[in-house]
Amino acid sequence: MTVSFLNKKIDQLGFVVQDVDRSVRDYYERFGVGDWKIYTYGPPILSVMKRNGAPCVYKARIALGYFGETRVELIQDLEGGTVYSEFAERHGYGLHHLGIYVPDMGAALEEARSAGLRVTMEGGGFGLDGDGYFAYLDTEDLFSTTYELIQRPLRRREPEDVFPRL
Repeated sequence: MTVSFLNKKIDQLGFVVQDVDRSVRDYYERFGVGDWKIYTYGPPILSVMKRNGAPCVYKARIALGYFGETRVELIQDLEGGTVYSEFAERHGYGLHHLGIYVPDMGAALEEARSAGLRVTMEGGGFGLDGDGYFAYLDTEDLFSTTYELIQRPLRRREPEDVFPRL
């Protein structure tokens, strides 16, 4: 079986970084990339957290911004044995995943599983209404990168911090 979600565009670039605050400052000072919105993903924002299908607890500090029209996510692993810490141990810091927005996460996950793709880590509930979901697929050995499926929330929570501060 084939998957249809890869026939759309790549919506997000996800980078694992050592320090989110330093990274957003560097992007702003060197390239003028700003308006970063910073969140901590983990309890209580995420109501669903799984690693290899089993419930777990993890925490990561993320910054969301844009390179032109492309959404960029900078991710600092904080705790919990995540795909981010695994990536940093194997490769160092850098481009971790390509994100694809999907309108229906359940359908997209069923499609991925039917094509033999396993979910390595997932989380949900980061939207203001408890919606929003992400799932990382085990695609690095097949395609030299990880793909992330993202169902965006209808309304996003206010960020913990922004950069630059107005």
